[in-house]
Amino acid sequence: MSAVGSVDVELELMQWLRSRIEPGTVVRDELDNQLLAELPTIQVERLPGGDDDGLRLDRALVDINVYAATRGEALALAAQVRGWLLAELPGAATATAVFTRVDTVTAPAIRPYENTGLRRAGATYQIYSHPA
Repeated sequence: MSAVGSVDVELELMQWLRSRIEPGTVVRDELDNQLLAELPTIQVERLPGGDDDGLRLDRALVDINVYAATRGEALALAAQVRGWLLAELPGAATATAVFTRVDTVTAPAIRPYENTGLRRAGATYQIYSHPA
């Protein structure tokens, strides 16, 4: 039996999201200097915090930021991601993880970003998972 916390939530979510997005959308965990040339981009980051049940179930806090050319595009894609997470992720399984529950901590909203050539919308989720 795999230990609690052994699921790489960032990696699993990035792969899961890639199977749903339109071609040309980038999904990543870290940003680089090519961001303006790779819009739209979805960034997945596990945040400090969360907890576990001490056995198998992990509750990760995950920030998902969407970068797009316009405010409307960023908000629309962030809302689409939220819909997928809430409606399709619970009960989903991969070769290494099972997702059991998703809660919205902060709903998608525009977040400041220092580059005025793009817009960022972000949301935070609690994602419950355990090893497959």
